[in-house]
Amino acid sequence: MSHLIYISGGCRSGKSHYAQQLAEGLPGQHAYIATCPQIDREMAERIELHQQQRAGRGWHTIDAPINLGDAIENAEKFDVLLIDCLTLWINNLLYTAEQRGDILDEHDIQHKCQELIALCRRQSQTIIFVSNELGMGLVPVDSTSRRYRDCLGRCNQTVAQNCDKAVFMVSGLPLVLREKLPA
Repeated sequence: MSHLIYISGGCRSGKSHYAQQLAEGLPGQHAYIATCPQIDREMAERIELHQQQRAGRGWHTIDAPINLGDAIENAEKFDVLLIDCLTLWINNLLYTAEQRGDILDEHDIQHKCQELIALCRRQSQTIIFVSNELGMGLVPVDSTSRRYRDCLGRCNQTVAQNCDKAVFMVSGLPLVLREKLPA
């Protein structure tokens, strides 16, 4: 039976570090599913830093900027999956759709997230989702940024409401929002 954990917070709130520590405290084989595309040198350096932080700790990295569901299905041999992060996954979905001439809205994203959760519930792993909380700041000035914020907010709500545990990170400290005890 799957166990789903959702971790969110602002930028540099300690989400990824907390998620990695949590995952490493669980037994079995671990896979890190990375959604970040390497778009420039600075991003490549960030990716390298994240990889160094996992080096020598038994992690296997799977790149999945778009096809998150496929990556999860293909990672069935792992006991713990850490998906970092939903924020970039949503960005990548919106960008890819726009390149095709399509526009995804909150309803489309909610549907994709519901499909993702249903897939995860069929797995027999602990799956940890990391995502940024973007809805606590100013209203973005342009429509593309507002749509992104709204779509990510819909994703976060959908995933968090369907996870067994939800944690909000503030200044490196976890605030547990919900925790369902295993049956």
